[in-house]
Amino acid sequence: MTHLKEGDKAPDFKGLNQDEKELSLADFKGKKLILYFYPKDNTPGCTAESCNLNENYDALTNLGFEVVGVSPDKIASHQKFIAKHNLAFNLIADTEKEILEAYGAWGMKKLYGREYMGVIRTTFVISEEGVIEKIFKKVKTKDHTNQILSEMNLQ
Repeated sequence: MTHLKEGDKAPDFKGLNQDEKELSLADFKGKKLILYFYPKDNTPGCTAESCNLNENYDALTNLGFEVVGVSPDKIASHQKFIAKHNLAFNLIADTEKEILEAYGAWGMKKLYGREYMGVIRTTFVISEEGVIEKIFKKVKTKDHTNQILSEMNLQ
């Protein structure tokens, strides 16, 4: 597992979005990026987090942010998730878990005493120059936008 910290250069990534278009970190050069990793489309916490970011998408873009979600779901799942919740931003299908691993968002988890490998819900705020400005490891799914703006002193 990668141990990234604030101030590190963000790992480059390439992945296919819901439209089967390749996205990479370079596509966001000159823009601030909220890159969030979540376990699974259409689950309660992931839906709350994605919808919260979506409800505040205009405010985020007005502040110069782009938003991209990453999960190990397939493209078809992302298409349904976006359609069902009218999401305005891209979701990357990281079925091989390459981006998840590069960002340290894939690792050992524990649930009811059972250990297993899974997505560690994490959000990275990446600067226009590709540097990690903020890492959120304890994501408030229902109030994630305010959490980001508050920690970035943008409220």
